[in-house]
Amino acid sequence: MKRCLLSSFIALLIGGSLHAQGDYSDGRRLAQRINALAKSHPQYVKTRSLVKTLGGADIWLITIGTGQTEQKPAIAVVGGVEGKHLLGVELAIGFAEKLLASAQTDSIRRLLDEQTFYVFPNMSPDATEQYFAAVQYERNGNARQTDDDRDGKIAEDGYDDLDGDGKITFIRVEDATGTHILNPDEPRSLIPADLAKGQVGRFLVFPEGIDNDKDGTFNEDGEEGVHFNKNATYNYRNFLPGAGEHAVSEAENRAMFDFLYDAFNVYAVVAFGPYNNLSSPEQAGRGDGAGPPQQGRRPGGRKITSWSSQDAKANAFVSEQYRKITGTTDAPKATAGEGNFAEWAYYHYGRFSFSTPGWWVPRVKADSASRGRNLDNASNGSNDPVAAYLKWAESEGISNTFAEWKPIEHPDFPGKRVEVGGIHPFVLNNPPHTLVDDIASKHTAFVVALAGMAPKLDVVDLKTEKLDNNLTRISLKVLNSGLLPSLTQVGERSYFLKQITVNVKTTGSQNVVSGRKIQTLGAVAGGQAVELSWLVQGSGKLSIEAGSVSTGKKTVEVTL
Repeated sequence: MKRCLLSSFIALLIGGSLHAQGDYSDGRRLAQRINALAKSHPQYVKTRSLVKTLGGADIWLITIGTGQTEQKPAIAVVGGVEGKHLLGVELAIGFAEKLLASAQTDSIRRLLDEQTFYVFPNMSPDATEQYFAAVQYERNGNARQTDDDRDGKIAEDGYDDLDGDGKITFIRVEDATGTHILNPDEPRSLIPADLAKGQVGRFLVFPEGIDNDKDGTFNEDGEEGVHFNKNATYNYRNFLPGAGEHAVSEAENRAMFDFLYDAFNVYAVVAFGPYNNLSSPEQAGRGDGAGPPQQGRRPGGRKITSWSSQDAKANAFVSEQYRKITGTTDAPKATAGEGNFAEWAYYHYGRFSFSTPGWWVPRVKADSASRGRNLDNASNGSNDPVAAYLKWAESEGISNTFAEWKPIEHPDFPGKRVEVGGIHPFVLNNPPHTLVDDIASKHTAFVVALAGMAPKLDVVDLKTEKLDNNLTRISLKVLNSGLLPSLTQVGERSYFLKQITVNVKTTGSQNVVSGRKIQTLGAVAGGQAVELSWLVQGSGKLSIEAGSVSTGKKTVEVTL
């Protein structure tokens, strides 16, 4: 039954379409789309700005659901995890639009009655605006003024548009001390020289610009502040460019984290960002939380650095469903950086955390039409993403994403041959906008399918047995009929998350003689049950309530 329901969700949602537009959404366009949802679906949508960034941009929260949304199991959907990843914004707002476009169908209406979705469309709005600026470059930081090279000066060495095309690409300098060579399979691209293969570097490669402060480093201190995706508490590292003066130093991080810590109903977080544990699921480590918590050990007494075995199994199952629904293959390996959001959501927030960029350059097989170049898998893989992109773009007829190399006079390299050119900013991480609608449809279908896997509490096998002395033995099973555990194991170690509470509500002179009147349960795996029993003295009716805000609640009536 559940599989059929998920299939119907997917069929409904893939048929939806985004608002017609020709490019990614800037802040103004995003606000219009958010306001349009609130106006067209007032019974399901509440919107608000959590805070304004230093650049004056809104951090939007869209709450989707009915009734008391804070009392229903919830998924948080997050876009704009990194500023250069424009697709993440489109996937988050696209999820909200496509979900609500199907809100009048029985299955989606039932879903919105049972669960809540918190959508954060763009957590890096200051950075994403750089895509729409007069000079376009990949930016991840907000509008805070920072001294990244710690020389006592602010923003004195930013990018310079040397060829005046409005895009920051690269410069290559022919030099005997060069570290790069031309890719023999794709001479428009440069790759690091490999001494083990007898390769000697010919070029120095830098981002397009000038060493304005003459410290030997190019563009290391521009108008780019703190990264949302470097400012979380887990694995935070001081003194990295973009990390901030301390963890959660930025208003956008604080506002979001404050909201989420109060949202006890959230059981999973879906982040559209550079990290990818949906194509390649997390692996359980040895120790460090790989097994269930030890009795008597103080929570937090040992740092957890890997997913638990139970949580990793859940991630593997969700990953399998993700690949089936989205049809994605050949995902490049992704490593989580210091202070990143996706790891915070699991290790410090304690929820299931699923992250994906949603798109990467598709692998193209070599053929005879590749202009005579031997573009095999070696140059089509992660070793040279530019070559991989150029081959894919050529196969798709995509142009105007690469600036041909052309010579310039560069003040920092007098007498040397210097050329400016290379791949345009943003294109390696974001597909042409014409592909976005289909990608958003598939990822909306995945999030809806994930909601169908939610932990769901039920009370089954209720039995009563009349005994002497006006006693009644009551037994039942608290069942998690969902596919995900009721808590992550890292969350189970935290006193902060809400466990399942079972409460025997007596009336009159009734007395619970044996068994705990109020008790909590740890993580209950999907499809598993916990059996409980009580001896109650007295007569009449009582009720037993079980559940939590992240699993739902169930109440049964008992006659003694």
